[in-house]
Amino acid sequence: MTIALERSNQRAEIVSGSRARTDSLPPSPKSIEETGLETAMLVDLAARLLMQRGRSRLNRAADVLRLPISVVAQVFETLRSQKLSQVSGHSGVGSEVEYELTESGHRFAREAFARCQYVGPAPVSLSAYQAMVGQHSIRHQGLDARTVRNAFEGIVIDPLVLDQMGAAMNSGRAILIYGPAGSGKTFLAEHLAGLLPGEVAVPHAVTVGGEIVQIFDPLIHETIAPVRTDGLIRRDTDDRWQRCRRPVVIAGGELTLSMLDLQFDPGTRFYQAPPHVKANGGLFVVDDLGRQMVSPRELMNRWIVPLDRDRDYLTLHTGFKFVVPFDLALIFSTNLEPQDLADEAFLRRFGYKVHLGPMPVADYRRIFKEVCQQYGVHFDEAAFDWLLRERHGPEERPLLACYPRDLVGRIRDFALYESRMPSVTCDALDRAWNTYFCTPGGEVSTAAYVGSKPSN
Repeated sequence: MTIALERSNQRAEIVSGSRARTDSLPPSPKSIEETGLETAMLVDLAARLLMQRGRSRLNRAADVLRLPISVVAQVFETLRSQKLSQVSGHSGVGSEVEYELTESGHRFAREAFARCQYVGPAPVSLSAYQAMVGQHSIRHQGLDARTVRNAFEGIVIDPLVLDQMGAAMNSGRAILIYGPAGSGKTFLAEHLAGLLPGEVAVPHAVTVGGEIVQIFDPLIHETIAPVRTDGLIRRDTDDRWQRCRRPVVIAGGELTLSMLDLQFDPGTRFYQAPPHVKANGGLFVVDDLGRQMVSPRELMNRWIVPLDRDRDYLTLHTGFKFVVPFDLALIFSTNLEPQDLADEAFLRRFGYKVHLGPMPVADYRRIFKEVCQQYGVHFDEAAFDWLLRERHGPEERPLLACYPRDLVGRIRDFALYESRMPSVTCDALDRAWNTYFCTPGGEVSTAAYVGSKPSN
């Protein structure tokens, strides 16, 4: 599955009276007990680390495990007390001492690798993850009209649509955005990230039922730089967590029901969290609803319970079932008419249904001008009026938000090819139009052919 993370270039810093505190991370653990993990799991993880690296100092192991040196020292001391590791040589003191596995330690590490091959930041407990998602819940983010309009300032969009989306985001229910292709549905869904204030704390991994589930995904989670005090990075927080902006996950036509379950890798013997878990605290957008290999009804039925109860149930390959938070804004986008997706009883499960369609001439003109400015293309009012009169009107092409960028882009492409300054003229628009739309019978305004060079 291809999961694309899309972020608004104009992500807003929004201050709301109901904004939850999201700048706090858990304190750094001072002991094995404070990590919330079993000693056996940390010993297995440390043994795999030593086997992978051959030998390691405490400070280097601490960097990998994202745990304080004092805690890593306790873990390594447990290994040594069980005669699974030993000091390598006698040089250095404290964190400079190097450790390596003993012969019995190598056997132990091979068995640990057979159970799981994960080597990286130590996981957090499931209960700690559940509590952290609740602390930074998207449900705490109340939106008002001023906040929403500020977030979309400078973007051409119907104010009525903004009001509908703002209310829908406050509802906590699924949202259906529908309309013709090119009307701006995906663009709107992506830019909703600008409505989400604050941050989320994302763990690198979670442990449940003795297994490890990876949560943090660099393709989805945008990290925020560590807090600095007097030029120094603070080290009083738990480094197993990452401060991130609220995530936006977009899944397209490749989405299947199986992708919404835990993904177990039989080779590495650990799990990847499904995309909606990685989206906790942010947005999950199902693009092109109705084009997936799973029906809209099956997809919506999969999420009925999570949407109602704010939690989902996942199952390990061992059969162990557990609860994870379902804390996100779920948005469906489709080119189909709602009645073509399912019956009315099914459609009621969508909390809000927002329609995007053709735009007024004034908005279409404004977008055209802005795109010309961005692309360095000279805009001409008379040529634009010709486009409306001679192309959009006769061919009954609606004024959709995608057309200005696509047509102006073609004008720029031809100008670059012909080594001249790009300009919006009737001829340039005509050529761009004919290379963009398929006309009946394949007719275009300029003759074209493909053939072989005649022989003498």
